Amino acid sequence: MIGIKKQFYTMLENENTTLIKAIGTKIRELRRNQSMSQEVLSFEASVPRNQIGRIERGEINTTVTTLNKICKVLKIEIKELF
Repeated sequence: MIGIKKQFYTMLENENTTLIKAIGTKIRELRRNQSMSQEVLSFEASVPRNQIGRIERGEINTTVTTLNKICKVLKIEIKELF
């Protein structure tokens, strides 16, 4: 039973990682399409620049609040990230 439980949690973790990376990739793509640097996005969204980089690389699972700030600067609705 323990093995099945571990497999289940590993599967969920992999799905989460895939989603987090996909969102980060989408943010990077949108930012670059607007010829915007991470520094400008960081400043306008009031999010530390290193956090923007970690989000774009899919290294962190950021909050909905932070995603909303980023989306406002990129002039998109949050649903466009998904």
